[in-house]
Amino acid sequence: MNGAKVLVVDDSPTMRQLIIFALQRLPGLRITEAGDGVAALKQLSGEKYDLLLTDINMPMMDGLKLVGLIRKDAIYAKLPIIVISTEGSNLTRERAIATGANEYITKPLQTTRLIEVVRRLLDPEAQLS
Repeated sequence: MNGAKVLVVDDSPTMRQLIIFALQRLPGLRITEAGDGVAALKQLSGEKYDLLLTDINMPMMDGLKLVGLIRKDAIYAKLPIIVISTEGSNLTRERAIATGANEYITKPLQTTRLIEVVRRLLDPEAQLS
């Protein structure tokens, strides 16, 4: 997990900072941020990431469209993706997972839950011991 590159995508600068602050509890992560799906795709085209966290409701390109496009790219077909959204309905959760998200976390964000999920996705072998 040390040195893992993480991309945080959310149109709210405050929410991005909250997520980044939580992720900084995990030493060695290199965190980049993007304000919407279009900006995220630009970041992904120029650099390799180990984990992506995205909101659903964003201007320009929403998170579900972003997840769908990422899953169609062979380079990122297996990239772990966490959707973080205020939408807590089972239907939205199921759509996100069906589109290709690995995990779905609802806001308000619980830091301990986020860290647990990030650890599990970045270092699956550690969960087996």
